[in-house]
Amino acid sequence: MERVWLNRAMHVGFFLLLAASASRLLFRHGLNQESIRNVSLAAGLGVVYAAGVVFWRRLGHRGRLAWLVVVLLLWLVLVELAPSFSWCAIPLFFVCLRLLSPPLTIVAATVLTVAVIVAQIYLADSFDPSQVLAPVAVAAMTVVIFWELRRAGILEERERLSREIHDTIAQGLTSQRMLLQAADRAWESDPGRARSYLRQAMAQAGDNLEEARRFVRDLGPADLAGRSLPDALKAISDDFRQEGVEYPLDPKTQAVLLRVAQGALANAREHAHADRVVVTLSYLEGEVTLDVFDDGVGFDQAVPGPGRGYGLRGMRDRLAEVGGSLVVESVPGEGTAVAARIPS
Repeated sequence: MERVWLNRAMHVGFFLLLAASASRLLFRHGLNQESIRNVSLAAGLGVVYAAGVVFWRRLGHRGRLAWLVVVLLLWLVLVELAPSFSWCAIPLFFVCLRLLSPPLTIVAATVLTVAVIVAQIYLADSFDPSQVLAPVAVAAMTVVIFWELRRAGILEERERLSREIHDTIAQGLTSQRMLLQAADRAWESDPGRARSYLRQAMAQAGDNLEEARRFVRDLGPADLAGRSLPDALKAISDDFRQEGVEYPLDPKTQAVLLRVAQGALANAREHAHADRVVVTLSYLEGEVTLDVFDDGVGFDQAVPGPGRGYGLRGMRDRLAEVGGSLVVESVPGEGTAVAARIPS
């Protein structure tokens, strides 16, 4: 998964280091033919780098690789002419790590590290081991940190997709299965009712397809497209109640509350066998709350049962992302109450 903030920070860092290197060059050597040439080359490198950032999506993977090769070649020439520009190596490390396969990343990191070592030795009055050890240590730490961030991003994206699949596709398929089973039972005795169930199943399939497209693009729930949170909750529940005066909520908060409601309703339908489910959305001072109560079979919270663990954990994970919390109260034979709280 792309870490947008990290990419932007590295781009900004590159331009700042490029400007710092150019200022150091002019400060130490003044305006002469050689310094003007080197600063002009640095400006050209900056333009090429900026063009790649601006047209990143249009370039495609091959275009980005070609752009990276040009940037690295220009930088190596610049470091050969003016070693102080070796400071730009760190953001270039990150670009290599972002675009290249692990074997090519190692090659690129080695080339960049060697160039920095040579530049440090050239700039120093005398040799000492830190001129070799420091660049090697920085390169190693950069590679390890970036790969760890990438691994964490992949795990985070997998968790997001698993929650979305559980709360949309899995629940939708369960509903379709129930509708199709009902249609099969009514096929001989009541063809009209069977066709009604089939139409509902087809509509459910269409809704599932739209939800799948949206969560792959990391968009909000389709039920919130063009409607408020109370309206979306009314659409998915038979008994909806609103308390307090509605006020604007962050889109992420609305999406989380809707997903929690969908998960709680699915649990009540699939596991609790409830006759009645009441959904209450309360706009309070300083927080918004969502309560879902069903009169189903309930369960013993000390004894995890099939189908309950992941759904409740997914609700808690979603709420934690927006600073919220979840409380579940249930007694066998007396129903279940799910209460979500999010600071507003």
